[in-house]
Amino acid sequence: MQAVTITEPGGPEQLAVTEVPDPTPAADEVIIEVAATAVNRADLLQRQGKYPPPPGASPYPGLECSGRIAELGAGVSGWRVGDEVCALLSGGGYAERVAVPAGQLMPVPAGVSLIEAAALPEVACTVWSNVVGCAALRAGETLLVHGGGGGIGTFAIQFGSAIGATVLATARQAKHEALHALGAAQVIDYTEQDFVAAVRSATNGRGADVILDILGASYLARNIQALACDGRIVIIGMQGGRRAELDIGVLLAKRASVTATGLRARPAEQKAEIVRRVVAEVWPLVARGGIRPIIDCRFPLAEATDAHRRVERSDHLGKVLLTT
Repeated sequence: MQAVTITEPGGPEQLAVTEVPDPTPAADEVIIEVAATAVNRADLLQRQGKYPPPPGASPYPGLECSGRIAELGAGVSGWRVGDEVCALLSGGGYAERVAVPAGQLMPVPAGVSLIEAAALPEVACTVWSNVVGCAALRAGETLLVHGGGGGIGTFAIQFGSAIGATVLATARQAKHEALHALGAAQVIDYTEQDFVAAVRSATNGRGADVILDILGASYLARNIQALACDGRIVIIGMQGGRRAELDIGVLLAKRASVTATGLRARPAEQKAEIVRRVVAEVWPLVARGGIRPIIDCRFPLAEATDAHRRVERSDHLGKVLLTT
């Protein structure tokens, strides 16, 4: 089969389409004939040599895909060859075929095409596991989403709105109209505005109940300032650095919590439980039209270099797909 490989750590030009051996399914795995995959920030970090795949995972980039089941491993039940699925991966999505544990398979949601479904697994599992699983966001609360224009951001805005939260987001001015249309009550231009002041103004001084943050160190102190009493910050990225000082006194005064989580390296049983809850709780929202995959553009697999360049520029709105 063909797969996108990383010739050596570096820029997008280090991606190359290569003939590689077909995967074979282990027990409780299936082989998916890939229709599409999506470009995530983690793929860019892996290409740069900064985010290696966990032990036993495919060495090729790609944390999600959609396609058809081509082969069943021993012990797999509930799925058949030919079923259209999407899946959460530990790696390997940038290929014509990929092996995946059966517990990480999801049916393609009603009303979503097979190609479009590739935009959903990683963002749905990331948002649900953090916004609900960790931060316990409830209807009537305020959710602040940093990086509102990306794949996770556009999904989190829709999800928060769909469950009855008031959603605030940060993004460049050019993306504001689109994010309002997705359900954001207010969008803050982080290049021109102080998001702490904007959040306080939007919440009558109270602050956000939950903050979903992709920046990390550079935003930590200001996130705490923007947080309501009993608020929860969930950090899911380090685009703004990895080291920062934390004012414990402010946390104590606000009875606040800061959690940092990753998805890729979680044990298979945890991923399977997250996938199960996403199918049960999020897929019905997708089927009803409350959430839809936001796709910026599509590239053929052979043009993965151009797809990475687009994501690195942060010009995209939603997900960038690679199709086979």
